[in-house]
Amino acid sequence: MMHRTWFDLAAEGFTHVTEGLRSTDLTRPGLGDWDLRALLGHTTRAFLTTESYLRSSAGTSAPDLASPAAYFHAAATGGLADPTEVIARGRDAGAALGENPINSALDIAQRVTAVVDASPDNALVATPVGTMTLMDYLPTRAFELTVHGIDLASASQQPVPHAHTEAAAYCVGLLTDIASPSDRIKMVLALTGRSGLPAGFSLL
Repeated sequence: MMHRTWFDLAAEGFTHVTEGLRSTDLTRPGLGDWDLRALLGHTTRAFLTTESYLRSSAGTSAPDLASPAAYFHAAATGGLADPTEVIARGRDAGAALGENPINSALDIAQRVTAVVDASPDNALVATPVGTMTLMDYLPTRAFELTVHGIDLASASQQPVPHAHTEAAAYCVGLLTDIASPSDRIKMVLALTGRSGLPAGFSLL
């Protein structure tokens, strides 16, 4: 299934980049206000939330959110995307990786990938903004792993893994689903060289 393929590619790319990190890289600038350790911690949350939300879905009976795009819209309006809180969660996640953050991140990726592989497509995932099936939630995590995996590669001066190059194609599709009609027009014009995107343009 496409969603599992994307998640597997994103996890593979994350593992490849993380294996290429050195402990001395972790204090280097990562992304925005994060150093590389905080960026690594934030990225591992894509695995950890999947594991946690699967476990906390007991007692839920039906999904509230019907698509990955619906999740991103709900997260944006439900406070999950507040920049200050996102920065703090990333730093906390980086600190929680402990004395050997690189090995801890690799262990998390391996453990949660196995959990996902063992879970049925229709398993319920209880997120803070609504319940989803695992298959509808996985693309949101694959997106995070792909984009931040590329960020990790850039911050540590590594080439982008081939797995992330493949996964990026799926990211483009999800971004199109998230975009408003007017933003889709802007994207088409920019990607065909007709105009540039406005400063600070983002779909998230």
